Parts: sequence; structure tokens; C-alpha cells
Amino acid sequence: MERVKAGVSIPVRQQKRPDLVAEEIKRLITERELKPGDKLPREVELQQMFSVSKSTMREALKSLEVQGLITVTTGPGGGGTIIEVPLDRTLQLLQNYLFFKDVSIDDIYTVRQLLEPELAAGAVPHLTEADFAALDVNIACCDSPATHKEGDIVRRRQEDMNFHDILAAANPNPFLRFSCQLINEMIRQLIEFRNDTPKAELERFGESNVKIHRAIAKAARERDAGKVRELMVVHMTEAPRYVKRMKGKLRGRLILDAETRKHSKIEPAADS
Repeated sequence: MERVKAGVSIPVRQQKRPDLVAEEIKRLITERELKPGDKLPREVELQQMFSVSKSTMREALKSLEVQGLITVTTGPGGGGTIIEVPLDRTLQLLQNYLFFKDVSIDDIYTVRQLLEPELAAGAVPHLTEADFAALDVNIACCDSPATHKEGDIVRRRQEDMNFHDILAAANPNPFLRFSCQLINEMIRQLIEFRNDTPKAELERFGESNVKIHRAIAKAARERDAGKVRELMVVHMTEAPRYVKRMKGKLRGRLILDAETRKHSKIEPAADS
């Protein structure tokens, strides 16, 4: 099949049968309002439903599994089960896209400056004592003496991001929460630091984060959403300056499947 554009014939890619079946299964999931944990009809039932062979159905299910929409098990009681698309898989797809774009650390933090203050302020009324305890543990961990070892730099940066994930998990806006968690995960995986960063710079960066995180946690305990918003604006303005002084840079390569972080999905009101 071809379509014509400005007098030029352009081939139109026709979907393969397994892809068409995968689309129909998505439609089935939508129409039946299936949720994570719900099972699809058995494979043989799906074959009969869509009048396709076993091999075609298995290709369709494999496609949905690769997309992160289902998991497929074999044996008695096996079949397709609906799952939520993992955050690390979403990150990988986004990073694959951004790999071909000219994205800088400043670009990432420009978005953070817009989103993080609203995320934190919106989380304030919903933070529980368990959340505050998690914030306190996180701050204490980041307040421990820093070393110049590369592994310690990575661990410290991940703990810094965990503070923001705890706030994100408490925010009831699912799209804002997802957007900030995705950015946090990008920072974890894509920003790396050189080994020759002066130790004094590492210590200043750590002390600055601990100080502002402690102030944010205090304002949140007082349920002062306005103060939390103001402090987060300051934090998101200062952070990229430190990152660049520490010679942080974005990794210039694609993330491999083996490199995606294997962690459970962050749930609202839970430590992240």
C-alpha cells in the first residue's frame, strides 16, 4: 500500500498480524477495565477470540510483555497478567529518545525548577509520620562523613534523590508524581561525576543538600506548604550549580537493559 504526498509515492508500513492482535488485546484490556494483577483470558481462549494460530498469539503476547504491559507465565494457571509499566523501562525509552537530542544538565534542572516546588508543596498535607521518619533517616545518611571514592559519590547522590522521591510518593497528583520520579531517575542514571572532583567541593555539596533538606522537612512537619515551596525553589536553583562545579555530566550513551535499576514501583505514602 502507498500514499501520495506532493506527487511522491511513500510506502505505508502495514502492521504484522501479531501486532494487530496485540492492539486488539490492548482494546480488550481497556474495554474490560482490567487492572494490574488481573489476568487475561487463557491463551487458547484468546486464539479462539481472535481466530489466530498459537504462534501468532504468542508473538502478540510477547510484544505486550516487551512493552511492559503484561507478564507471561507458563504451566497450569499460567498466561498473561496485567502489570504496571516499570519506571525504569519508561526511563530507558525516554533516554533512548533523548540520546539523539542535545539535552544538558541545565535543561533537566530547568524542568525541575518548575515541577519540584509544586510537587513538594502538594505533598505536605499528605505526609505521614512514616514519611517524616523516612526523611529523617535519609537526611542522617546524607549527613554522614563523605569520602572521595567514586562509589560514595554515587551513593550520596542516590540518597539525595531519595529525599525527593519520598516527597513525590506522598503527592496525590499521579502525573506530577510520575514526571518528577522520572526526572529523579534520569539524574540517578545519567549524571556522572569525575573522580578528580576536589573533596572540599564534595563536602560543600553534601552540606548544602543536608541543610536545605532539613529545612524543607521542618517546614513540612509544620504543614507550611508555602515555605516548602519557597525552599524547594532555592534548592532547585542551587543544585545545578553544585553539580556543574563537581564536573557532573550526562552520560553520552544508551542505557542497556542490564543497567536499568531493579527496584519495586514507588507507591504513595511509602519510602522511595
